This record gives sequence, structure tokens and C-alpha cells, in this order.
Amino acid sequence: MLNWLKKHSQLSGLILMYHRINKAGSDPWGLCVRPEHFTDHLEILRQEAVPLPLQEFVRASQKGVLPRRAVAITFDDGYVDNLSNAKPVLEQFHIPATVFVTSGYIGGKREFWWDELERILLRPGELPATLHLTIRQKACQWKLGEAAYYGEEEYRREANQKAWDGKPGSRHHFYYSVWQVLRPLTEGERRPVLDTISVWAGAKSELRESHRPLTGHELQTLALSDVIEIGSHTVTHLFLSEHPLAVQNEEIRAGKMQLEKLLDRPVTSFAYPYGDYLKKTPSLVRDAGFACACTTRKGSVRRDADCLELPRVQVEDWTRNEFQKRLSEWFRC
Repeated sequence: MLNWLKKHSQLSGLILMYHRINKAGSDPWGLCVRPEHFTDHLEILRQEAVPLPLQEFVRASQKGVLPRRAVAITFDDGYVDNLSNAKPVLEQFHIPATVFVTSGYIGGKREFWWDELERILLRPGELPATLHLTIRQKACQWKLGEAAYYGEEEYRREANQKAWDGKPGSRHHFYYSVWQVLRPLTEGERRPVLDTISVWAGAKSELRESHRPLTGHELQTLALSDVIEIGSHTVTHLFLSEHPLAVQNEEIRAGKMQLEKLLDRPVTSFAYPYGDYLKKTPSLVRDAGFACACTTRKGSVRRDADCLELPRVQVEDWTRNEFQKRLSEWFRC
């Protein structure tokens, strides 16, 4: 009984992780929450929780004075719908949120790389039977087999299937396999490979309005909101653990400086891309001047939590009842 009380007395609250507030034709990473569901989520949070700005949440947690059922909301990456669809609802309910922005994508003419790969490989239609790539002087080959053809009915049926759940021989399995090979690359290495895949697939270059990153002006507009804090998510969404500390340090510091220059204000919150980092990475984050950093490790934030390795809970496109149920479960943990 004493162990149970000790464990639960340390419970502080929850940091929720969103990405996109939009409808999606294909969503292999579960990043999209429909606007109507997001509205339901915030209404429930206003009624059943205590929403706080991330920085205030962290300070109160460290001091052990966080209110019961405290929640902080975060968004990763920097999609335009954070401005068009999320901001108005956050302001309607007076609920604060932190938007972690990948600075190198701001105002870019291309989608986030995982979205570009999804647009090329998970669209309905037929692809060539074999994909050959040379990556870091290594030959890679995929034989698609039956996955070369992807019909409209199959596409609709699998629109919300997670990439990692694709069965061997399926189009999702092929997508996930290519994604795994591209993830460790730098942006400079990955872009030419994506171009090669696009040519191979016969796909047209496209920047979908539903998927595009924020422009500089849009980010400035978002930052003007009283309920929005802008945080950093590196420059290129680098898979940090695959790269030397010097490269990580540059990504972390440059992302912060680019955002601060654009916004003319300090940026002191950080989120690790993919939730990935080495043991020494948090010290780089601290030395760069960040006060807190969020991971993708699932769990509640306890009083003894490291403010540079904060756990979060990813929110998916749940209905009102499902979100309410999960919120209750999280607070009981």
C-alpha cells in the first residue's frame, strides 16, 4: 500500500501530443485528428482537466505544485493546419498549446519528407515491379510483387492503417520499408533519393495544401496568439541518434536561432524528432538554452521527471467518447 501511495503521489499530469488537425485521405502515421474531434477533445479538457502552458506545467511539476489532472497540449512539426484549424479552437476554449516547428521546412516548396513519400507510394495506381536505389554507396532493391498495383478500393480500406501494420507483400509494408531506409539520412542525402523515387513512380511534384508546412508569415501570425508558444523541433527533423554529437548540436542550436530570428523572441521549449536521441543529447539541448524538452515516450509526467526528457501521450483521431475514456484511463495510471 505504501508503494502504491508513493508511486501515485508522484503523478503530475499529462502532456498530449498532436500533429495535424485535418482530414486525411491516407494517414499511415496516425497524425491527423479531424477538426470536429479536436473540438470535442478541447471541450472535454476544459471540463475535466486543468490545461496549462507547457512551461508553466513543467515549472509546477518540478516544484510539486501541479494541479490535479493538469494537461499541456503540444503539436509537432509545424503544419499549416495548426494555424488554420487548431488555433481558432484553442482560442475559443482559451486552452494553451506549444507548437514545435521544424525550422528548415518553413515556407518550403516541398512537403515533410514522410508525407512526400506517402504521396508517391501510397496513392492508388500501378508502380514498376522493382525499385532500385543506391544509398550511401549501398545498393537497395525492393520487388513489389502484388503490391505493384494498388486499387482505389484497397486504398480507401487502408486509409487509416498504420505503416508498421502492413503485411509483407502489401503497399503499406513497402512504404514502411523504404521509410526505414530513408529515416537516418540527412536532408541533403534524402532529397535526391526522393526525387529518384518520384521519377521511378511517375509522380508529379506537388505541395498539397492539406500537408504543407507553415510559411514564415503564417508562423509569425500563429505566434501572435495569446494561447500559442512556439518551440523548436530542429532544422530538418533529423534522426539524431544516427549522427555525431557535433551534427546534433548544430541542428539543435540552428533550429532555435532560426525561429528566434523570425519571431524576435526567445524559444525555450524543444521536442526531439521521432522522440529519438542519444544519452548525451539532452545536455546539448540544455546547453543550447532550452528549459524543457519533450520525447515521444508514453507516460505521465511525475514530479521527479527530467525536464529535458518529458514523456507524452499521442492523441489520435478519437471520438468524443473514446477521448474521454482514454483521458480517464491516463489519469488513473
